[in-house]
Amino acid sequence: MRILIVDDEPNIRLSLEGLLMDEGHAVASCADGESALDRIGRETFDAVLLDVMLPGMSGLEVMRRIRESDPEAAVVMMSGRPDTAMAVSAVQAGARQFLEKPLDPDRLLFELRNLETHRVLATRVASLEGRAADERRWVGESVAVRRLLADVAKAAPTDGRVLVFGENGTGKELVARMVHDASRRREKPFVSLNCAAVPQALVESELFGYEKGAFTGAGSRKPGLFETAHGGTLFLDEIGDMPADTQAKLLRVLQESEAVRVGGTVPVRFDARVIAATNKDLSREIGEGRFREDLFYRLNVIPLHVPPLRERGEDVILLARFFLERLGRSTGKGMMEWNPKALDLLRTYDWPGNVRELRNTVERLVIMSESREISEADARAALPAGRTVFESLPSGVQADPELSLAGNLARYEKALLEKSFREAEGNVSLLSRMLKTDRANLYRKLKSYGIK
Repeated sequence: MRILIVDDEPNIRLSLEGLLMDEGHAVASCADGESALDRIGRETFDAVLLDVMLPGMSGLEVMRRIRESDPEAAVVMMSGRPDTAMAVSAVQAGARQFLEKPLDPDRLLFELRNLETHRVLATRVASLEGRAADERRWVGESVAVRRLLADVAKAAPTDGRVLVFGENGTGKELVARMVHDASRRREKPFVSLNCAAVPQALVESELFGYEKGAFTGAGSRKPGLFETAHGGTLFLDEIGDMPADTQAKLLRVLQESEAVRVGGTVPVRFDARVIAATNKDLSREIGEGRFREDLFYRLNVIPLHVPPLRERGEDVILLARFFLERLGRSTGKGMMEWNPKALDLLRTYDWPGNVRELRNTVERLVIMSESREISEADARAALPAGRTVFESLPSGVQADPELSLAGNLARYEKALLEKSFREAEGNVSLLSRMLKTDRANLYRKLKSYGIK
C-alpha cells in the first residue's frame, strides 16, 4: 500500500518508515498537519498513520479534513497520551483504528493487513457491482425501445403489478429488474422463479414454502419466495406455464397478501410487488382454458411489451458493438472490431432468438475468430442460412391466381418493402443497405407503393 506517516517526532517517522518499507509498502512522511493535507491533495494514499498531538493543527482536525475530501479514507490515529474520551472522539470522527504509543509493530502490521484486505474487498465489490449494472444495462435507441423505457419509468415508482409480454430472448427479466431498480423497493430483495423450469409438483412449495414434515424430505421449515421477497419484488417468469391448481392458489394469495405454507395452517403475511412475464398469448390461453381469466386481470395491471429484435432497427448494430467490447474483455481477446459488411449482414438477419441469440453469436465469433476484425465471412458462417430479410416475409403473402406474374411480383415486392421499412424505422439509407439497392430506385419504389 501507499502509506503516509504524519508525526512531529523524527525518530518515530524513521522507525515506522523502515518497518513499513521492509513489509513492501511505499511510504512517505510529514511532520505537521498542514504539509500532510497539502501532500494528500497532490497524491493518493491507501492509509494514513496520524499522530493526535501535532504542532499547529491537531491530528483530529487533520483527520476531519481528510474525511471531508475522502469519506472512505483509511486513517489510523496514534497517541502517546491516550485516554478513553480521545479514542472515542477519534473513532466517531472516522478513524479506522486508535493505537497507543509506543507502537507494537505486530499490532500495527496486523491493522494494516486488515486495512489492505478491506481495500481489496471494496475494490472487488465495486467491480462486481459495476459488472452487475453492466449486465442490467438496456442497450438501444430505437423508437420501440424508447417507448418501452418510458413505460418502465412510469410503472416503476408505483406498487402496481406488472405483466411483461415478449418473445423468448427479448429481455423480459431485464425489464423486470429495471422496474425493481427504479422503484422504492430497490434496496430490498429481487426474487425470481421460472414457472416453466420448476417441476409442477414443486411450484407451490417454492412459492409458498412448507412446514417440517409436510412431505417426504421436508426435514425443516422452508419459507416461500413470497416471504423471501418481503419488502421487495417477486418475479414470476413464464407465468403462462403455471399449473392450473397453482393459479387458483396464487389468485387467492394475491387477493389476501398472505400465504399458507404447504403442510401448514397459519397464514403468513407478506409485502412483495409481483411482476410476471410470459412469451405466450394469454388471451388465447384463456380462451382454450389453460389460464385463469381472473388471475390475468390481477396480474395485468400495467402491461409492458418488449419488442423483438427484428423490430428494433439499428439496435442490432448497437448491441453487436456492445457485446463485442464486453466479451472481448471478458474472454481475454482484448479490443476487437466489426467489418462494416459483417454488421450489415447481422442487421439483415431476423434473429428469431432475439437478443439472447445475438449475444451467443457474438460470443462464438469472439472465441473462434483468429483476427482482431470480424469479417463478413466470419459472420455469415456463424448465422443459419436462409434467415435474412428476404426469407422472412409475412406468412400471408401468397400468390393470387387472379393476378398476372407481374401482379404477384408487385405484391411480393410491396410486402417486402413494408416489412423492411418498419424494421429500418424509416431510415432509407439503412433500408437501401438491407435490400442492396440504390437509394434513388428505393425512393421511387416506396413512393409508388405509398409507403413513403
